[in-house]
Amino acid sequence: MLYRLIKPALLLGLSLIGQPALAQGSTVRQGMLTCRTAPSIGLIVGSTQRLACQFRSNTGWTQDYVGRMNRIGLDIGVTAGGAMAWAVLGSSSALQPGALTGRFVGASGEISVGVGAGANILVGGTAQSVSLQPLSLEGQVGLNLALGVAGLTLTPVR
Repeated sequence: MLYRLIKPALLLGLSLIGQPALAQGSTVRQGMLTCRTAPSIGLIVGSTQRLACQFRSNTGWTQDYVGRMNRIGLDIGVTAGGAMAWAVLGSSSALQPGALTGRFVGASGEISVGVGAGANILVGGTAQSVSLQPLSLEGQVGLNLALGVAGLTLTPVR
């Protein structure tokens, strides 16, 4: 239920953030990646969180991914899960299925006291020149403080 409430706000916020980045380079917005996050426990120096994601292209096709977000740094607390979203950018006019497969890295931070929020500044891509919009928005429920280096690995669901 929380996912249904947070997702529209995340999508709106991300669409507003994503617009200036498109004008700066030769990349084109290809669609949106939304992920539901599993509950997690911060282990002081890091955490691992499972993700269930879906890429929705601007042309209407979708592809599901499973993912894992690893964080190294300060991470204390417990979250019940939540949602996050990124704009997907690419240099080609048409992404192929599986194009988001790979690893993305960057900085991550979140805070929760009841309902919370976070941001993940992740860059990377595949050999197909695909990257995630550098800033994601995240909503979650829990008691948590986390700051550190994050890595996101995505694998397509077959």
